[in-house]
Amino acid sequence: DDWLRDHLSLLDQYDIIEKHTQSGLELVEKYVKFVKERTEIEQNYAKQLRNLSKKYNLKRNSKDEPECRFSSYQSFLDMLNEMNDYAGQRELIAENMMMNICIDLTKYLQELKQERKTYLMEAKKAQQSLESTYKQLDSSKKRFEREWKEAERAAQYAEKTDQDINATKADVEKAKQQAHMRAHVAEECKNDYAAQLQKFNKEQSQFYFNDMPLIFNKLQDLDERRIKKLKQGYILFSDTEKHVMPIIGKCLEGITKAGTNVNERNDSMVVIEQNKSGFERPGDVEFEDYSQAINRTSSDSSLGTPKGPVDLLGKNKSKNFWLFSKRSKLSPSTLPPFTTPPTPSPANGPSSPKFGRDPLSYCLKEINKTVKPRISSFRTLRRSPTVTEDFAHLPPEQRRKRLQQKLEEICKELQKEVDQSEALGKMKDVYEKNPQMGDPASLASQISQTSQNIERLRGELNKYETWLAEAGGRGDTSRYKVLTFNNNGAHDVHSPDGAHSDESTPDPSQAIYAEFDDDFEEEELTAPIGTCTAMYNFPGASEGTISMQEGEELAVVEEDKGDGWTRVRRNNGDEGYIPTSYVTITLNK
Repeated sequence: DDWLRDHLSLLDQYDIIEKHTQSGLELVEKYVKFVKERTEIEQNYAKQLRNLSKKYNLKRNSKDEPECRFSSYQSFLDMLNEMNDYAGQRELIAENMMMNICIDLTKYLQELKQERKTYLMEAKKAQQSLESTYKQLDSSKKRFEREWKEAERAAQYAEKTDQDINATKADVEKAKQQAHMRAHVAEECKNDYAAQLQKFNKEQSQFYFNDMPLIFNKLQDLDERRIKKLKQGYILFSDTEKHVMPIIGKCLEGITKAGTNVNERNDSMVVIEQNKSGFERPGDVEFEDYSQAINRTSSDSSLGTPKGPVDLLGKNKSKNFWLFSKRSKLSPSTLPPFTTPPTPSPANGPSSPKFGRDPLSYCLKEINKTVKPRISSFRTLRRSPTVTEDFAHLPPEQRRKRLQQKLEEICKELQKEVDQSEALGKMKDVYEKNPQMGDPASLASQISQTSQNIERLRGELNKYETWLAEAGGRGDTSRYKVLTFNNNGAHDVHSPDGAHSDESTPDPSQAIYAEFDDDFEEEELTAPIGTCTAMYNFPGASEGTISMQEGEELAVVEEDKGDGWTRVRRNNGDEGYIPTSYVTITLNK
């Protein structure tokens, strides 16, 4: 009983250790689950950030919108890009946590479970072996006790029989033999019990002093390694995020830089540059003295020919009221020529019946009828503009810019067609010299199509150059002229049928180009009309412009004609256009 009590006490300690190690493994599982949920949060957060950045980012087909030129708009796009990179770092945090913590700890946890299971099986096996030996000891002990009692009882019976006078000698001898046999059996049971006791004590000593302490030490080492691994997992939880903090910091610095790059002054200049109309400010409305029409006489000393309301309206029509009129009315086909004089009233004829009794009030009414509706139609400018091919629906400055842009597009397309024509011509020559490489006739259709495209583009080029000249382009067409002649020359080298031609077809637009060249040369030889000093740096990356540094002095060759550009010249003879708002100009008196 005492042994069982002590043994059960040890088993209680064993159960405690088993529960403790199991609780430690469950803690690891709980931490792995926690990190997994954290990674899911990071992934969802990164996904939402990416979707948010994508939602507010520009579409691919809208990168050429005018708003993209504003620094505030570009900074917003930069901020969205930085947020996209920031989302990528959050995804990296989730990925590293999953790889370095969740997967690694899960694998290590499986190894610990298997190792713990092995140790528990060893302990259970040693415990079962000790309990089995103890059962054998207890069995031998009980047998020895039973046989010893039987031997004592047999000895007492033999002694009683020997003293009994009525017992025969045979009975006495039989009782003695029985007692001797019982004593011998009891002695054997005693020896067996002693052997079993010695075996049990040895196994018990091995169990309590060797086997179980060793198993407990192994479980202790396992639990300590589990705790150490869990500690590393805790540290990795922080280090994983610390590792990407520098990159996240750069993303945040990029957002700050995007904010500092916003330049309200430049944005205002971009708006002005994009929306310059090129119109001159209207002058004062002249006073028309209609009283002369009442008091005029037929004498030669009259004050002059009276001007009726038709004359006034005709004169007012010569003023540019584009800002307060519909854009559709600016089409050349719908506007009367500005130089057409109004039909005057007869010198000595009666006044028009439209005057009534008060000509001046009538004229004011007519002016109100024509001007007020135009002012009220200001809101219709954006509603129903009549878009024309020559961009006549735009203000003069915007029209010039659009025409120049269109000319550049046509020149690029024309150069592409000319290069293709040259390549086809060379290929045809190769086929003619080496028939085994190909049939020259197979290129006829491509050469013909390319020639038609070149002729079509040349026609469009001439058409847009003419419109640009009408719009007041200042020498800009000269650069298109050079490209056109080069393209034409390249095209004229090969005729549509592939034959070489030494003479180029005369172009009726050459006279126009010659005029542009003459004008451009005259402008190059023009003496400076003043000087200017640069207030800001200007890269001069666009064609026709010139770069300048802050504080640099340049000679002014041509004033700003309303488009925001001034033509200047350096001391070395380099000329080009610069933004007027970037310099302070001093004109010669």
